[in-house]
Amino acid sequence: MGKLIEKVSAERKRVRHSKEFKLEAVRLLEQGQKPATQLALELGIRRNQLYKWQSELGKKGREEAFRGPGAKPLAELGEIERLRRELKKVTEERDILKKAAAYFAKELS
Repeated sequence: MGKLIEKVSAERKRVRHSKEFKLEAVRLLEQGQKPATQLALELGIRRNQLYKWQSELGKKGREEAFRGPGAKPLAELGEIERLRRELKKVTEERDILKKAAAYFAKELS
């Protein structure tokens, strides 16, 4: 009953690894020259993390995997850019029409 409960997460710092680091780690894992446990120890990460990265890379492919927290899928980014260009064009057209309307209003007066 007198067990001391410690928070493990208080001691750990969250480390973010680059996409290149993750790709290289998965490549080394898939080469199979070293056991996953040894590879994880050498890289300073948990073995389970290696398998998670391998799974993500397998599901999403090289371009979509490891895009960072909250990153939009590439298809959505293309749609957003297209909509921004369209909005800019429509805004310019509106401004031109406003000026034309003001010009013709002056002529009629």
